[in-house]
Amino acid sequence: MDVLIVIITLVTNSFLGGLIYLRDRTSRKSQLFGVMSGAIALWILSNFITNYANGDSLVLNDIANRIAFIAGYGVVFAGLLFTYVFPKQRKVNTYEIVLVYLLAAIVMLLSATSLVSGEVRRSHDGLLEFTIGPLLWLYMAAFLTNVGLLVKNLVSTIRRDSGTKRSQSVLVLLAFGISAPVGLIINLVLPVMAVGWQVTQFGPLATIILVSLIAYSIVKHGLFDIRLAAVRTVTYILALASLSVIYYFLAYVVSTLLFHSTADSSVSVSPINILLALLLAFIFQPVKRFFDRVTDKIFYRGRYHTDEFYARLSEVLTTTTDLRSLLQRVSKEVATTLKAEHASFFVQYSNTHYMSAGTLTYKTVPVSDIRSLNDYIDEIGSSEVIVTELLQDRTIRRLLISHKVAVLMPLMRESKIFGYLMLGEHQGGGFTNRDIRVLTTVSDELVIGIQNALSVQEVRDINESLQQRISEATRELRTSNARLLRIDATKDEFLSMASHQLRTPLTSIKGYLSMVLEGDAGKITNMQRHLLSEAFNGSERMVHLIHDFLNVSRIQTGKFLIEKKQCDLGGLVRDEINSLVSVAEVRGLKLKAVLPAEPVLLNLDESKIRQVVMNFIDNAIYYSKSGTTIVITLTVGRGSVKVTVVDHGIGVPVAQQEKLFTKFFRADNARKQRPDGTGVGLYLAKKVVDGHNGKLIFASKEDQGSTFGFELPLKDSR
Repeated sequence: MDVLIVIITLVTNSFLGGLIYLRDRTSRKSQLFGVMSGAIALWILSNFITNYANGDSLVLNDIANRIAFIAGYGVVFAGLLFTYVFPKQRKVNTYEIVLVYLLAAIVMLLSATSLVSGEVRRSHDGLLEFTIGPLLWLYMAAFLTNVGLLVKNLVSTIRRDSGTKRSQSVLVLLAFGISAPVGLIINLVLPVMAVGWQVTQFGPLATIILVSLIAYSIVKHGLFDIRLAAVRTVTYILALASLSVIYYFLAYVVSTLLFHSTADSSVSVSPINILLALLLAFIFQPVKRFFDRVTDKIFYRGRYHTDEFYARLSEVLTTTTDLRSLLQRVSKEVATTLKAEHASFFVQYSNTHYMSAGTLTYKTVPVSDIRSLNDYIDEIGSSEVIVTELLQDRTIRRLLISHKVAVLMPLMRESKIFGYLMLGEHQGGGFTNRDIRVLTTVSDELVIGIQNALSVQEVRDINESLQQRISEATRELRTSNARLLRIDATKDEFLSMASHQLRTPLTSIKGYLSMVLEGDAGKITNMQRHLLSEAFNGSERMVHLIHDFLNVSRIQTGKFLIEKKQCDLGGLVRDEINSLVSVAEVRGLKLKAVLPAEPVLLNLDESKIRQVVMNFIDNAIYYSKSGTTIVITLTVGRGSVKVTVVDHGIGVPVAQQEKLFTKFFRADNARKQRPDGTGVGLYLAKKVVDGHNGKLIFASKEDQGSTFGFELPLKDSR
């Protein structure tokens, strides 16, 4: 019995260990797995030799016993180192790794002595007995420490990672979680509890669980569909078992009923046996197909159908022309169907333009890494699908692992790479050869669909380039406009400051001229009076001009207010006419007033309305032809009151009339007629009239004259 156990465990463990090691000799995890399998084989052999004595000498048994302790510790030690690199490379604390190696060296050296392994003796009845070493507790403590660190590594991966790495960690944890306690109990606990050291002959059985599960977790990463093999094995076993039951049942029934044979009689050479065998051969395939359907429903409930996947993918490629949308939809379809954690595309459609798109959880691969992939594909001269775990090139494998890319499919156009399809880790048991064949099948269709979308994208890029140029030009215009607005604000600030500074001395000049004209400084001649009157009128106009500039500044800063109080609009107009009669006479003009006899009492901002009336009459005087009459009219209607000033002057060109009431604007003919004008009078008039909820009156024909005025509503003025 124990020889059979040794042979089965030794062959099974050695076969699996050698298979994994030969699969990838350069891989650190394969090397450590091979070491662990070798330690297990050594432990099995030494454990077997320890329990069997040949002759009177027990030296070989004693040596084998010590080797068994060393190999047993080597199994868990190699297992711990294995978890540092599988399912992923870990950053190990320096103190931890020093402690692990130092502890292993001490325990293994002590295990080579009787301090740990004890001694092998022969009892009075001729059986072997084993003593307990005084430092066996240290061996058990170190053994459990390694197991604890091993479990810690695997649990951290289960918590932090997902997909393949997580499932592999679960399998390895399960392998150690089952085999380690079983091995510890059989090989240490039970013998110490006086059950007897002979029970250790069953210890090797625990290693089959350990090696098989770990080998499965490694191979599962290499596109070998173990589940498919297992399911098909179950199918054949069920089919053969069913046929065996049917065969023996029919053989029994036919033999006992037709030939009156006993149940244990032989029918191996009878014609009935031959006919039954032929019958079973005919029904084997139907029975197998039945169990195929049953096992598929049980084990492959979520398995995708390639034809349906091809149809869905084709629909996406033929109905989507937007490149980004196409890449996102295809990525989602591929990731969902193949159970990938994420899927993404990198497509380069010119030397400087590229696009990266995929599912929500993907991360963009830098262009520098894409160039490294391009160089690698060009070097190997193949466009086949690349599986990261099977790559021999360590640099490219590390690059793909750093971006969590498990499968990479180059996209070729005219033998040149223009992009990649990248898949993340599998969410279940890993990608299979079937998945790779499916990707290879759809690669040409993907290339055609992406090329069509690229053509549309190039047209859109041209449009975007034009739009970008328009946007840049618009931005430049806005910048220029903002600069002009700042300059305008600076100008307004200067005008406000200058107006404030000039108003005080001009008021003094005007006051002193008034005193001289009124005789406060003595009698003056008519010529002196005329000259002083001109100076007084000029200072008066200057005061009004400064007042205009101050109002413009207040408008710009939001401090322009309409302060209404009751006043006689007719008297206001009459006062302004009288103040400008002498100016009009000097220029050979007459002012004609058409005003109502009774007062026109309204709620107005008297100073600002007075400024508007003065500005209209003053403009008419300066721009009218000599010998003409300027008519100033005030009319009161049912709902409004109107003031108009009609002249026969130079008029306003039609092309410039729409800009007439804007700030600082002056018509070309007005600039020639009166170069010293400012262009703020009409602008300010519009603001004042708007502030009274009124509207301007304006009509003009070039070289024939103009009409300026305003209309105020009575309901807002009384």
